[in-house]
Amino acid sequence: MTTKNLSTVVTDLIESYGNTSKNVINAYRTGGERIVGFVEQRWERALEASSPKLTDEVIDNASAAQKLFGSYYAQSLALVTNSCDTVVNQVVKFAGQGLEQVAANASRFEEKTGVTALSKLATAAVPVVAVVSKLAAQLEEKSGDLVKKIAGEEATPVKHESAFKKARATKAA
Repeated sequence: MTTKNLSTVVTDLIESYGNTSKNVINAYRTGGERIVGFVEQRWERALEASSPKLTDEVIDNASAAQKLFGSYYAQSLALVTNSCDTVVNQVVKFAGQGLEQVAANASRFEEKTGVTALSKLATAAVPVVAVVSKLAAQLEEKSGDLVKKIAGEEATPVKHESAFKKARATKAA
């Protein structure tokens, strides 16, 4: 029983770190998108200011080059951040599955051998992991604030939802 409690606390900790990672990825994505917008504005202003001295062909070529470079940057930014999101999702998923398997094996080991050392160790570890989990939740919250600062209020930071909240929501639905 205590192993499951420990595994639940550690699973929440893993999910919290995963959400913090997603928030940092969102901040990077949003900052990159803002850079693209800023560069486009500056390019158009510079082109507009120098357009009396340039031919129409040069203006068209400069506009086309800027659009091409901007689209390459935006596409690569989307590819990188989407790939990072996928990697984080998979790492969190596999870590959670591995943790469940370890907890199940520990319970079976104790049943077969009668040795309760793992339960005692799990009981001792729960308070420590709970403290670390609280710190991780604060880090997750601050990373959400970072996303909001970079993107403005329309950004939605990823928030941690514990396994208990998920279970209650599923029961209520």
